[in-house]
Amino acid sequence: MSKRSRGVIAAVIALLLAACAPQVVQQPTQLTPGTGKSFRLTRSAEVDISTGRSTTLRANTRWELVGTVPQGEVFRTRDQVVTLRGDGVHEGYIVVSQGTLVGFYMPVERAFCPATPSQPLSIER
Repeated sequence: MSKRSRGVIAAVIALLLAACAPQVVQQPTQLTPGTGKSFRLTRSAEVDISTGRSTTLRANTRWELVGTVPQGEVFRTRDQVVTLRGDGVHEGYIVVSQGTLVGFYMPVERAFCPATPSQPLSIER
C-alpha cells in the first residue's frame, strides 16, 4: 500500500470517527438576566456531560451571575473559556443550584446541558 493510500485511509477513518461523536444534550431554556452575585471556585472540578467527555473548571476562577434558568443560577467567568465537546465545540456558562453544579447554559444555542452527574462545588463568596 502506498504512502498516499495510507494517508487517504487515515483521513477517511478520522472523518468517520468525528461523524460518530455524540451530540451535546441541549434542552431549550429561557435565561432571565440578573447580576449582583459572585464567587470564587476554590478547587478545580472535572465535570462530565452526556457525550462522555468532560470539562475542567479551574481553581481560583471568579464567577459572576449573569441570570437564571429554571435549573438554577447561571454564572460565567472571564478567567477561562468553558467548552462542551461532542459533535462540535460549544461555549458554556455554569448553572448552579444550592452550591451544586447541575449543568451548563449554552448562550449561543440558548439551551441547558445537564452535568452527568451534578456535583457540589467548593466556593467562597
